[in-house]
Amino acid sequence: MLFRRPAVLLSAAVLALAGGGTLVAQMEGAERGILPIDSSGTLEISGIKVDVPGKDANSARYAGWREAQRQGFKALWAKTNKRPLSEAPNLSDSVLDTLVSSIVVEREQIGPTRYIATLGVLFDRARAGELLGVPGQTTRSAPMLLIPVVTMGGAETSVELRNPWQRAWAQFRTSQSPIDYVRVSGLGVDPLLVNAAQTRRPARGWWRNVLDLYGAANILVAEVRLDRLYPGGPSKGRFIGKFGPDGKVLGSFELTAKDNADLPRMMNEGVQRMDELFAQALAAGIVRGDPDLIIQPPPVQEEEVVEEAPSVPAVMSVSISSPNAAWLDYGLAVIRSIPGARISGSGNVITVTYSGGPSALRDQLIARGLSASASGTSISVTSAPATLNPSPAPQSSPSP
Repeated sequence: MLFRRPAVLLSAAVLALAGGGTLVAQMEGAERGILPIDSSGTLEISGIKVDVPGKDANSARYAGWREAQRQGFKALWAKTNKRPLSEAPNLSDSVLDTLVSSIVVEREQIGPTRYIATLGVLFDRARAGELLGVPGQTTRSAPMLLIPVVTMGGAETSVELRNPWQRAWAQFRTSQSPIDYVRVSGLGVDPLLVNAAQTRRPARGWWRNVLDLYGAANILVAEVRLDRLYPGGPSKGRFIGKFGPDGKVLGSFELTAKDNADLPRMMNEGVQRMDELFAQALAAGIVRGDPDLIIQPPPVQEEEVVEEAPSVPAVMSVSISSPNAAWLDYGLAVIRSIPGARISGSGNVITVTYSGGPSALRDQLIARGLSASASGTSISVTSAPATLNPSPAPQSSPSP
């Protein structure tokens, strides 16, 4: 029955796609979806341990947070500049208050007059970046679609159900990473498009459509195989980083957790180590965008502009059949009225220069009420208007 479960899930997905309303009902649920934290404007340092006394619980906690700010800035400065912690500058509490964005409580114990905790400090990038030597904008990789896969009890899970591995990636602050991660939440259609089974699918046509939907240029797969000694007891995780649709292995490492309560700490450390693994592959030129996986928009076709060659004026001979002087003058006036026509000579046979050519000049003459014909570069005008060549009046015949 266990081996038939994927087929049942596939059938359910097909039925869900057939009915839109059913798809929404099946994909939405309380056991799915962890929204990633937006950390583009912060710098984080975690794992700061404080043990501070106070006159009461609130005073001890406030003093512990102040101590975490001091230690956090020094630790972040040393990490950013790769210098010893002793060389970090000492800033006053008033200055640190303006730089710190928030305090993250990882673990704390509050007593009547004592505060013991493990804290994280978030610094505002715009305000603290100059003091830390961090530029406002850093060069990052092409967008990479991240797929976290965890194997527990022989079952592989990605974003189909909430799990500690997905939660660790959702809480990971990516502002200091050179990798531009595209993290999915598991809501909507994410479980159908991005899941553990799809990571073993090398078809580039499928991945091209998925990456275009999420706005990514390639794929990063972060796998962890979790083995427990017994439920709730010690566990060991083997982490493997892969790249691309073909699943190129970038490296692996192992971490351990003492018990269930220590599991989030192991997952968070695994995310840090995995990010370092991806960053090393980026520096080596392995992790990069793949042009074959990016749907290119169709090229914009520019309208071809056909430049007409400048017309050369044609020289034509025009003969005018003139029954009288009035008709000849009228014919010459009509030719002069045509735009672009120039007359040379006088009499019945003249030379006309016109850019349109003989056929165009003939059409212009006909449009003005004359009868004209063209042969080569010669044009003959043969008829006159009735007003200039009146026919004789008919004579009445004598009565018998």
